[in-house]
Amino acid sequence: MNHRMLTITLQPDWKAALRQAGRRATKSSYQGEVLNFESPGAFFGRMTERRWAIVRALQGQGVVGVRELARRVQRDVKRVHEDVVELLALGLIERADDGGVLCPFESVHIDMELRVAA
Repeated sequence: MNHRMLTITLQPDWKAALRQAGRRATKSSYQGEVLNFESPGAFFGRMTERRWAIVRALQGQGVVGVRELARRVQRDVKRVHEDVVELLALGLIERADDGGVLCPFESVHIDMELRVAA
């Protein structure tokens, strides 16, 4: 599986999001992976602009060391390391055997819908 895809959803009903992901997983072909946030506040609280810059800097680059990553995004190594820890916890990036990090997703799609309150 070379082309990994991630869809980020914003659904307050995490059980529904889990059921939907389960339905996708039962299909015969790879449908991508899903990361759900309960609210826009939860999403934007964890996915800052600087963290997005790290994800973008890693996409398609293979394994990159944290020091090199900090150089690429022109930020302090300590702060980049803190953001890397958060991105690892979220599953947006992965740690390689040599200690470097990588973004395994060739595409990341954010699925967010705002509706009039009922």
